[in-house]
Amino acid sequence: MAVTTERSAGATAIRPFTVEFPEADVADLRARITATRFPEREPSEDPIVHPLGDNVPPQGVELATMEALVRYWGADYDLRRVQARLNALPQFVTEIDGLDIHFIHVKSRHENALPVILIHGWPGSVVEMLGVVGPLTDPTAHGGNAEDAFDVVIPSIPGYGLSGKPTTSGWGPNHVASASVELMQRLGYTRFVAQGGDWGAIIVDLMGVQAPAELAGIHSNMPGVLPPEIAKRFAPVVAEPAPSGLSAEERRCYEQVAYVYTKGIAYGVQMLLHPQTLYGIADSPAGLAAWIADHDAQSYLDIASAFVDGAPVGNLTRDEVLDNITLTWLTNTGVSSGRLYHESSYGFFDAKGVSVPAAVTVFPKELYQAPRSWAERAYPNLIYFNEVDRGGHFAAWQEPQLFSEEVRAAFRSLR
Repeated sequence: MAVTTERSAGATAIRPFTVEFPEADVADLRARITATRFPEREPSEDPIVHPLGDNVPPQGVELATMEALVRYWGADYDLRRVQARLNALPQFVTEIDGLDIHFIHVKSRHENALPVILIHGWPGSVVEMLGVVGPLTDPTAHGGNAEDAFDVVIPSIPGYGLSGKPTTSGWGPNHVASASVELMQRLGYTRFVAQGGDWGAIIVDLMGVQAPAELAGIHSNMPGVLPPEIAKRFAPVVAEPAPSGLSAEERRCYEQVAYVYTKGIAYGVQMLLHPQTLYGIADSPAGLAAWIADHDAQSYLDIASAFVDGAPVGNLTRDEVLDNITLTWLTNTGVSSGRLYHESSYGFFDAKGVSVPAAVTVFPKELYQAPRSWAERAYPNLIYFNEVDRGGHFAAWQEPQLFSEEVRAAFRSLR
């Protein structure tokens, strides 16, 4: 990968950044896609019924989905599309704790914009957040008001995309959280808010635990809400029967989390235990694509709809999905991104002890529907809680306009 930066004196310098993937790497990717060797079709088997009622393929990503994805990726998709999208925005790199951190930084044209750092998750990248840059920085052009404007900072998590890859252990979510705070401080922000989903949700929760003076509040679309007595029933990944005394909303959440732990998180266990074993996703584009597509049942069904039926759900189009996979391939971060699971000692969905003002949006196709009762326990200073009518795990990516409206509403009281 060829990159261009303006070098300045000092490791803490903010260096402008552009990227150009070498033609040889792009040609190699196309050749590998063309040479994909598929397995046989999955045997006929009764589907698994998801807690939300959908039928889920029992053996994972179906052959029909991968054939359609590979065909489009190799013949119709512009392999330089993601490069062009990234280079259309202001990008920078700065060194934090010995590692280069890549980030997008877009300032609003409106006065008194509130700085926000948006943190993505796995298997995503900054691609997840590109659709919300406009609505957040320029709300008047997207149905909002000038007083709801944000300055937007979107870092690549270490090991993901265009950030450096840790060569030693220690870059777990707590370290990423402190580095995210340092990034905002280095940019000169004395007061800011943070937002995250997936790993980003865990990271912003931990920012809320660290509670630096500059952090005014956090917003999560995958809130860590499981009380300790509930969380321990999922240790390590085996779900015990739901306890008695839960409300209808709490039982619904419990059953959804139980589904994730028992039927939907095999990839997470592999990366938690042996991420280095995943040579196949570093050597095969189709292997990487299937690994990424299998993140969660609801997102997979929407991805399959986009490729097989040509009917994307929200903004989760074929090109959007392939932008993320292509960036992961061309930066060779399939394995390095998975190490975050290995580095973490936190329960994915557990309450973390956040003390700062916190806001929660519940999207209907998220892994679980967080009940307000647990959210109020997990976030003693809960300033906003809302359930919306569409969107899933990759909320900013799939429903950028709705997501942006939620972020505006979530932080309005902190301006």
